Amino acid sequence: MRVGHQNVRVQFRRPVLEDIAAGRVTVAFRRWDRPRVRPGGTQRIPVGVLEFTAVDPVEESALTELDAAAAGFADLAALRAAQTGDGQLYRVGLRLAGPDPRVALRSRGRLGAGKRAELADRLDRLDRASRHGPWTAAVLELIADRPGVRAPDLAARLGRETLPFKRDVRKLKELGLTESLPVGYRLSARGRAWLDASTR
Repeated sequence: MRVGHQNVRVQFRRPVLEDIAAGRVTVAFRRWDRPRVRPGGTQRIPVGVLEFTAVDPVEESALTELDAAAAGFADLAALRAAQTGDGQLYRVGLRLAGPDPRVALRSRGRLGAGKRAELADRLDRLDRASRHGPWTAAVLELIADRPGVRAPDLAARLGRETLPFKRDVRKLKELGLTESLPVGYRLSARGRAWLDASTR
């Protein structure tokens, strides 16, 4: 499955994410000045890949009890009470399209020659595109040595600011090399395999 993510993220509370995964929540309602997602667009969420199946303007007066149930509200009054703010109200259709492909990628602890060469090229491009010089090896080694350490503390060890450091770690996560913990990060099986191979 190819995941085509959008720049705007639709935020959900954890209980709602679990209901989406279980198929109990199939719509969300958002007020926007214009549609911020499009039908067929996807977004990674903690429980997998979310697909937006429809994006339709709706008047608050037209909301129904069925809408409330599909959005995970106890009743229509609760749904209407949640529709605060300005802008057009949109009904956004939701479905879980599948697991996050990075999860399977992270679990691959064996790297063949082709995959190693591909990763080497991707990491080299990240290093060359950086305004602060090569960083990928240093960040991977730091996370390997200090799993579960707060991002600000890791960034400080490299003399870097926290937010740019976290953006760099997310780039490594996209390659399946790191994973987030409740606090800090750790190398994935793929990340450990890469680091072992690159330091031989």
